[in-house]
Amino acid sequence: MGVAMHVKSDSEVTSIEASTPPRSPRRPLYYVQSPSLSQHDLEKMSYGSSPFGTPTHHFHYHCSPIHHSRESSTSRFSASLKNPRNSGSGWRRMQRKYDEVGSEVEEDGESEGDDEGKDSGQVRFYVACFLFSFLVLFTIFSLILWAASLAYKPRIIVMNISFENFNVQAGMDGTGVPTDMLTLNSTVRIFYKNPGTYFGVHVTSTPLELHYFDLKVASGHMKKFYQPRRTWSKVMVVVQGHQVPLYGGIPVLSDAEGHVQSVSVPLNLTFVMRSRAYILGRLVKTKFYKSILCEVALRGNHLGKPLNLTKSESCVYR
Repeated sequence: MGVAMHVKSDSEVTSIEASTPPRSPRRPLYYVQSPSLSQHDLEKMSYGSSPFGTPTHHFHYHCSPIHHSRESSTSRFSASLKNPRNSGSGWRRMQRKYDEVGSEVEEDGESEGDDEGKDSGQVRFYVACFLFSFLVLFTIFSLILWAASLAYKPRIIVMNISFENFNVQAGMDGTGVPTDMLTLNSTVRIFYKNPGTYFGVHVTSTPLELHYFDLKVASGHMKKFYQPRRTWSKVMVVVQGHQVPLYGGIPVLSDAEGHVQSVSVPLNLTFVMRSRAYILGRLVKTKFYKSILCEVALRGNHLGKPLNLTKSESCVYR
């Protein structure tokens, strides 16, 4: 009897199953992935509060709406972890964002590099313009100084010449040819003035020579000197000749042995004075040349006396 009491027929089982109310279907899960959470936090959240670890009927029927929303969010995170396709797409989105940020940084770096290149080019351009302007201005300034210096030509005057002595005697030249030999000693005094207001001059001269036509009978060298601005000086040069062979070139002197005081010989004094002014060092300099020709007369009765050459017809300055 007891065994028969607990045996149920197929119709009873069917009736029980039909009387049992059907369970409500599960709601679909939505997955949201937050890139701000790490993988470890997501695992803790999913495994610690996963709704799959609790009985299903408690999850669906005995949770308040607030608890239900929290558990559903955690279920979404856990589902996202369990679904590698969704997680991979999230990481790809993050990677795209990082790539976009990196490209923006690179563009900023390129723009900064372009700006630096433009700045360096502008600096080189300004330096070139400054150097060019400086050269132009310096050239113009130098030309102005050079042109202004041309108006300050040195003033040169041959003041006088004095013959101390002269002597004519028979002798032989260096090859042994007999001829008359002339010995002459004289002094030339020259007045030199530099009118320049902003430069001094360096003065040199060619040898001072005394000629009887083409025959040179005496010569002398003037020492070079420096003349400061707005100053003047007197220069003395010794012009002499020792044992100069005449070869009959001066007939007056050939007949003058024993009575030289009655002799008068026309001579020419020639030389060129060179004055060089360094206005801006050796970059800008001005040169002045003065060619001088003076007609003098050697008189035996005027020995030791200066012969005035300041008269206009005595010397020619070119």
